[in-house]
Amino acid sequence: MNDTTPAPSIRRRLVGSALRRYRETLGYDLGVPARILECHPSKISRIETGQRGIRPKELRELLTEYGADPAARDALTAIARRASAPGWHSDGQVPGSAYGEFLDIEKAASTIFTYAPAAVPRLLQIPDYARAVISADPDVPEDAKAALAAVELARRHAILHERRTGVTAVIGEAALRQHVGCPEVTRAQLRYLAEVSASCPEISIRILPFAAGEHAGSSAGFSILQFSQVPSLALVHVDGPAGGICLDAPAAVAAYTKTFTHLQLVSLTRQESAARLIEEALVREA
Repeated sequence: MNDTTPAPSIRRRLVGSALRRYRETLGYDLGVPARILECHPSKISRIETGQRGIRPKELRELLTEYGADPAARDALTAIARRASAPGWHSDGQVPGSAYGEFLDIEKAASTIFTYAPAAVPRLLQIPDYARAVISADPDVPEDAKAALAAVELARRHAILHERRTGVTAVIGEAALRQHVGCPEVTRAQLRYLAEVSASCPEISIRILPFAAGEHAGSSAGFSILQFSQVPSLALVHVDGPAGGICLDAPAAVAAYTKTFTHLQLVSLTRQESAARLIEEALVREA
């Protein structure tokens, strides 16, 4: 690949790696899927390495031939398809192509793990809090801030209320002390977290206290997507300027998953975390 060749998209890499695993597990060479799609084996190779995409019909044909179950076929089709809803694209409405692709792929995830050391995770932000955070972000163009706030609100509704995806969030104690917007916004955000923790069994909020001392977490927040329909797949998004980065290499995913497991071990329990959130909200109301 030369310097002018664009890197494969995350979606293409995830779908391609899944297709390669299915093929290799069955002991097929590249000629088998090439015969199914009536194409040259080089096309299959480029699909599996993410260098080119695959049409939905071709994807379904290969997955059917490979014996993938309907849930896996649906998940991989959803990952391969770029979202069509307004605002769910990696253009000016989303700060960075990595985050835009992450939002596209997130809709197919069965489980989300998120670590936020110094701010409430985007997925759990109330609208006023989200608007305050976005307003202060220099990477978001001024004329795109309202649109991005709407994207985040739609995302939260879809993930938490429509799909009810399992979410585990580890939130640093610093996020509870950070002033965002006016005092009422911060109080409302803390109350919301406490309510969600108590009323939504599919959402687990864990507070990482200052008392935990040194720990394995990085200074940057990150999220991990897992797909029970295709257990071999996972994706990590690391927060950062211009939308952060996405990582799908197995070694990177394993390292971040290990780190998240450690963060949970040194965090307060779910019950202790709920009590701490209520305590912080009451302190701010005093």
